[in-house]
Amino acid sequence: MFDGNFRNGVDRFVRPVGRILVRLGVSANFLTCVGLAMSVAACVLIGRGQLQLGLAFLILTAVPDLLDGAVAVAAGTSSKRGAFFDSTADRVTDGLLLCGIAWHLAESEGGTIMLLPMAVLGVSSLISYERAKAELLGYDAKGGLMERAERMVVLGFGLCFQVLLVPVLWVMLALTSLTAVQRFFKVWRQATVDMPDANSKS
Repeated sequence: MFDGNFRNGVDRFVRPVGRILVRLGVSANFLTCVGLAMSVAACVLIGRGQLQLGLAFLILTAVPDLLDGAVAVAAGTSSKRGAFFDSTADRVTDGLLLCGIAWHLAESEGGTIMLLPMAVLGVSSLISYERAKAELLGYDAKGGLMERAERMVVLGFGLCFQVLLVPVLWVMLALTSLTAVQRFFKVWRQATVDMPDANSKS
């Protein structure tokens, strides 16, 4: 939802920043690598129980993620290779953050509660797969209640208020699962329209 509703406004803000960074010699791939480094730091900090410091690095991770596309456009280096790298880095970041939370829960709570962030990661990966496969087939699978931007915001809320972390993860799991179902039926309807008429004669 955030991506569709606020993308144009965000782009208007980051484009001038992108042009400044290009003049400073900063590349889009460098920013993507910085974001990955920040996500590793966030994972370790969260895993060691420093949730609010981990949240700070989560926010820092979002900054290069916002700017790398603007830098690529300003430098004229936008490419499928860059888009692939950026998308892959996003998936790695998601995995690191949720693994950090699983590490923290294993240390602080014990039991099987550490499987909860892993379940969120699994369903989040399904959402990403649905979109990638749908676009490969020529369909649109964007949208849903809990896209990546929403997941990061909600996760940040849970890190800010430690007592709410587990309830927040349950909410994320429910809404992420609903998003996966929404995307499935969105693509299913599009694919159904393309089905050959069973009554037609060749």
